[in-house]
Amino acid sequence: MPTAKYYISVISAFTIWGFFSVVLKSLDDFTAFDILSYRSLLSAAIMMVITLFLRPKTLKKSKELFFSFEKKTQYRIIGINILSGFFLALNWYIFIYVMNNVSVSATSLAYLICPILTMVLAYVILKEKLFKLQWFSVILSLIACLLLSLGNFMDLFYSMVIAFSYALYLILQRKNQEMDRFLVLTAQIFFAVILLFPFFMTYDFQTVKTPFFYKMIGLIAVVFTIIPMFLNIYALKGLPSSIVGVFIYLNPIINFFLAIFYFKEELTLLQGLSYLLIIVSIIIFNIPALKHRIHRRRATHIQ
Repeated sequence: MPTAKYYISVISAFTIWGFFSVVLKSLDDFTAFDILSYRSLLSAAIMMVITLFLRPKTLKKSKELFFSFEKKTQYRIIGINILSGFFLALNWYIFIYVMNNVSVSATSLAYLICPILTMVLAYVILKEKLFKLQWFSVILSLIACLLLSLGNFMDLFYSMVIAFSYALYLILQRKNQEMDRFLVLTAQIFFAVILLFPFFMTYDFQTVKTPFFYKMIGLIAVVFTIIPMFLNIYALKGLPSSIVGVFIYLNPIINFFLAIFYFKEELTLLQGLSYLLIIVSIIIFNIPALKHRIHRRRATHIQ
């Protein structure tokens, strides 16, 4: 199927991000801003090197394509990518801060809320169609998230900030289809670094950096930033935001199992029920799309 590669991309991206907590928790001794600054600077540097020295022909073609557009389109592309860089920087910082200073469950809750926000924003802003059955899955997901937030208002607050920043980032990418995907991602991370640069210059980096810290930052930059983000924006080239949004659930579900079997956190009956509702909602959400693909395949065979 033509869309299979986009599904593989989005599933791979959020599966990789699901294991991010293992690496981040190993850096508990360092501040969120330490991790954010080194992560963003190293990611930007690696991607700039790849773009300039390994993909010069693509860069030249993209440059020619960009200047072939009308001024209005050029300003729109620049504006979208600057905003994307801002939402990336905000999302990264809040996520790392909450993971290492609030709780793992709060970050899991964020990526449970995010698909709901993405689907609703895609419907409102992009006019993407949702079937009645998919709206039912949205309601199920919302109920599950509300159950998880009971008695944890601050967790819900932080989760909403993380979820809203990433949902807006996803929505922006659906309007950002003209240029090469890797080059777009490079520009977004570059803009994120520019926006964060004044804070880099004024922040007091007091914690002594160890060889282990640099190894983990290298791992985060390549495996947990560049690779999954490229897979994510590539998937958005062929799939609606609402479909990509629902696969965000892979992230907290993996976190959920890691919390139980790796971090040895206790599971309450309420949490178990909530995650079960989420799994059911994912299945329900994808039923209309699956039926549509089956009908298309049958129609192709008949022809």
